[in-house]
Amino acid sequence: MSPALPKNIKIKNTRKSGVKIIRRIEEMVGVSKEYRKKNKTIGFVPTMGALHQGHLSLIRQARKDNDIVVVSIFVNPTQFGHKEDLKKYPRNLKKDARLCKQEGAEIIFYPDASQMYPANHRTYVTVEKLSDCLCGKSRPGHFKGVVTVVAKFFNIVNPDVAYFGQKDAQQAIIIKRAVADLNIPVEIKVMPIVRERDGLALSSRNVYLNKKERKDAVVLSQSLDMAKHLIKRKILDPRKIIKKMNELIRRKKTAKIDYISIVDLKNLEPIKRIREGCLITLAVRVGRTRLIDNIILKFKVKS
Repeated sequence: MSPALPKNIKIKNTRKSGVKIIRRIEEMVGVSKEYRKKNKTIGFVPTMGALHQGHLSLIRQARKDNDIVVVSIFVNPTQFGHKEDLKKYPRNLKKDARLCKQEGAEIIFYPDASQMYPANHRTYVTVEKLSDCLCGKSRPGHFKGVVTVVAKFFNIVNPDVAYFGQKDAQQAIIIKRAVADLNIPVEIKVMPIVRERDGLALSSRNVYLNKKERKDAVVLSQSLDMAKHLIKRKILDPRKIIKKMNELIRRKKTAKIDYISIVDLKNLEPIKRIREGCLITLAVRVGRTRLIDNIILKFKVKS
């Protein structure tokens, strides 16, 4: 049973007073419950902070679709491996709060790890098969951490709609599966990738790139553009396309390929022949920074 709204909490007109930062789980549950009583729809944007235009595009869509917008900012420790960048992951709450206010969000939910994962926490959510391939293969346990924290957020915030970016395509597919399998009453909206002018997909990790690495990182989107061009030339063998993408990326000395895959959008299994709706996805380490990118083939493939 959800706890009642604490007596000292009042829902204000946050459009005038600015974004409200909530740090306690019980307060977030109570505030959401009060909005529900007033028949307000809630749009939810889960983030790890270090907000950029990709995140802001999600907040803007949530603002269009809903009465109330909640943005979570939580650097989730359970989705980081022991050699990954948890400690140095960029954090700037002041800047993030200013951007949330600018885009019209009412609430930032900003819990700490001790609240989300108390000492007696023993329960995790795993989506089998979908979590073991692509990024899951090189980051074991990553999606268990992602799905667990997202499921907890859904229970705490109780949104009508949650917004995710296509850049994390595997994550979005896994979360959709979890929501369907667990009968969680939330709609998942996946919004287009936002890119720099040169094509690099926006990511909070882009700040780690030095000047040379930043220049080389564009090769991810260039390889995807090349794949589309090859498909339009009726090259429909995924192996040939992956080979060409591989060759292009390896020309950059700072780049080391984790994977390049062409898969079915629903089950993430490799396909034998290119078809409309397939997912072309890759992960590349540029210097020490691991970047991901993808496209969904939306045009009809002509044999």
